[in-house]
Amino acid sequence: MTAAGPALLGEGPVWDAALGELVWVDIARGLVHRRRAGEADASVDVGQPVGCAVPRAGGGLALALRDGFALLPGGGGRPRLVAPVEQERSDTRMNDGACDSRGRFWAGTMSLLGDTRTAALYRLDADLTATRVLPGVSISNGLGWSPDDRIMYHVDTPRGRIDAYEFDAVSGAIGARRAAIAVATDRGRPDGLAVDAEGGIWVALWGGGVVQRYSPEGRQDARIELPVSQVTSCCFGDCDLGTLYITTAARGAEHEPLAGSLFCCRPGVRGLPATPFAG
Repeated sequence: MTAAGPALLGEGPVWDAALGELVWVDIARGLVHRRRAGEADASVDVGQPVGCAVPRAGGGLALALRDGFALLPGGGGRPRLVAPVEQERSDTRMNDGACDSRGRFWAGTMSLLGDTRTAALYRLDADLTATRVLPGVSISNGLGWSPDDRIMYHVDTPRGRIDAYEFDAVSGAIGARRAAIAVATDRGRPDGLAVDAEGGIWVALWGGGVVQRYSPEGRQDARIELPVSQVTSCCFGDCDLGTLYITTAARGAEHEPLAGSLFCCRPGVRGLPATPFAG
């Protein structure tokens, strides 16, 4: 396991297969980081808190900024807000997100005032139309899809579980919800997640210092312990999608020397490729 960092609030790692690089963010500092093998890390200051960044099919990145969805050109420059989300509110900001297999960009908001159920999950389609899909959320976090594209997994952190929704890959609609995986409160709070090619769900546990793997039936079958407590998210990367990258946060863990570092390991399974945003 190796480490690099630190980030005040590292989050949202995603592997950009076209460029062979890892992208992740430092939410509180408004930084988007990029790492390519053999090169120094590059960072872009996007001017406001950024919940996540995903590759864009036409080049550059799509962002979930505090104020909504934005596009960042590949050659540099400033992000362009294309779909405001809850911009008029001071009690929420955008948080984690991911693209589905058709290139739709999903990202949610979070309450800055605690567990109030006033945030939501949104979907940005290729035509840059944003739709509120799931209201009544407190802290929208990890997102992922089953290998057969029939289930969408979503974490609303205060609920202490991973929910599974019926998913229509053609329309992007979600159906009935079930509580798929409950996380014991003494193990930390579920944050970001990644789904592997076998259907296993890897979830970072904030405050727990671990990433745990669960079967689709909810059985824990693997555990990666880290030397920091605030573990935020994970993704599979590298050319074989066999490396698990893990982001962490220094905020609230100033006594931990490696807090905020980026970690990686080889867990013995491969991940699913990340689809770029189609817009």
